[in-house]
Formats: sequence, C-alpha cells, structure tokens
Amino acid sequence: MSKETSAGRLSGRIPRPKKKVTWPQARAFSVHLLTASGSFLAFLSLVAASEQRWTAMFLWLGLALFVDGIDGPIARKLEVKEILPTWSGEMLDNIIDYVTYVLIPAFALYQSGFMGEGLSFLSAAIIVVSSAIYYADTGIKTKENFFKGFPVVWNMLVFSLFVIEPGEWVSFSIVVIAAILTFVPMNFLHPVRVVRLRNLNLPIFLLWCLLAFIALVQQMDASAIVKAGIAVTSVYLFVIGGIMQLWPELGRKQISN
Repeated sequence: MSKETSAGRLSGRIPRPKKKVTWPQARAFSVHLLTASGSFLAFLSLVAASEQRWTAMFLWLGLALFVDGIDGPIARKLEVKEILPTWSGEMLDNIIDYVTYVLIPAFALYQSGFMGEGLSFLSAAIIVVSSAIYYADTGIKTKENFFKGFPVVWNMLVFSLFVIEPGEWVSFSIVVIAAILTFVPMNFLHPVRVVRLRNLNLPIFLLWCLLAFIALVQQMDASAIVKAGIAVTSVYLFVIGGIMQLWPELGRKQISN
C-alpha cells in the first residue's frame, strides 16, 4: 500500500469542521481571550505576593481590574453571548474574579502578617470561604444594578488597608464586618452601571483609582493626604449604596431630567 493511499485514508477519518470560522466569531472569541488575559495578570500578581513585592502585586491586580472593567461592555457591544452561545464568558469571568478579587488579596494578608500571624491567617480564611459562598449566589444584583451584599472586592479593601495601615485589630474588624455584610441584603454600589447619582459616584470612584495609582508610585508608602483621600473615598464607596437604598428617591430626579 502506498504512502499516498494511507495518508488519504487517514485524512478521510479526521473530522473536518462543518463551517468556517466567521469574522464575528473570531472577533467574539478575542473578547474571551481578553478576559482570559486576567489569569496571567493574576499569576504575575501571585508571584509578586510570594516575594512580598506589594507594589508590583497591586499593580498587576490593578491591571486585572482594568481588564475586568472593559471586557464586559465590549462583550455586550459585540454580542459575544449570542455569537458564541456555547462559551460562557460569565463562567470565565467568575473564575478569574475569584482569584484576583479574593484569593490573591487573602494570600497577601496572610503573607504580609501585618495583623499578626494569627489574625492574618484567620482573616484570609474568612475572606476565601465567605467569598466562595457569595459567588454561588445567582441573585447578587438588584434591578438597579446594585450589588446585594458586600461584592467581595477584597482587592480594593485589602489595598486600602495596606496603604492606610489602621492597625491590626481595626483591620481585622473591617474584614469581619465586610464578610458579614456579604450575606446582608444591603445594597453596594456598582459605580458604572448604577444610574442614580452616577455623575457623583463615578468621579469619586475615579478619584479613588487616581489616589491608588499615586500610592503605587509612592511604593505603598503614601503621603498623609493620599492616605486620607483613600480612606474618605473608600468609606464613601462602601456606604453610599446603603444610603441610596434607605432613600430610594435620592438622585431619581437626575434620571427623569
């Protein structure tokens, strides 16, 4: 039997794709690749955390947060879910979010030991367990796009603790309170998708991002004014959702206008 005949029979057994990949499909899949790039940023962040290079760690987490912020709007604009219905961008996003929002910040708390060895370990345990349960909840968003319960943005909270350095017991108390609020039906702000007071809330969130960038430039040894700014904006972003929940008409006139 000739080699050509064998090759021909073998190629006949190999299944061929029924359809060619279209440009919309390729473009949609590139959005999944963008989301997946967050996993590499998470890996770089984990390496930095294991070496206690906190500035580098939070820089990689910040880039992962940026990717997480832009991939959703791009996916909706390109109708990725409709074009690639068998690929779950939501599942991919949740996997990466758990690592970047939860697991690495918890590891950083433990690795740094700035609460003391015992409290740092306990804080990390509280974070990873409570957050895992939170991710299993399919009803974490309200009709107004608020998060129902603390949305496990431990990357931002732990970063704020690293910069402000409020002390081990205050830090531990903040972790415990945030973990408890994960399961309390209190609204927490999504600074982009919540329409009410967005003209105020979004600039304050961007101010927090700017101050966080300055703190990174200062190698996490932030000046007093940067620490104060991060503290004030963090408290605002933490409580404004609950305040808007108590006063549901707050900012409603802006929408009607």
